[in-house]
Amino acid sequence: MNKKAIQIPNAPAPVGPYSQAILSGNTLFVSGQIPLNPETGNLEIETIESATHRVLKNIGKLLEASDFTFDEVVKCSIFLKDLNDFAKVNTIYASYFPGIPPARETVQVVRLPLDVNIEISCIAVKG
Repeated sequence: MNKKAIQIPNAPAPVGPYSQAILSGNTLFVSGQIPLNPETGNLEIETIESATHRVLKNIGKLLEASDFTFDEVVKCSIFLKDLNDFAKVNTIYASYFPGIPPARETVQVVRLPLDVNIEISCIAVKG
């Protein structure tokens, strides 16, 4: 199995024993991203909209570093602290996937790392 860890400075550093992303063959597995700005080290959690944008920007940087695009994302998992934020998150999320959106689940969880309000992971595949 061909497995390569993707570690870049312009996405949040892992806070545990995991890689930001793993490239295996033509598939990229992006670990759950939280709304942490890697440049400032600050959480961007003022609103669920700003948090969602930050998470998707972090994912975008990992996709870009691995020569993938949002168009190649086939699966996302969204974890929300409050499912009442679903409609707001969905609006922002949809703007990153204007074509065929990936498969997805969205679940409410009790707690996320650093007590953030959202985390998203994804899988992308080169055609």
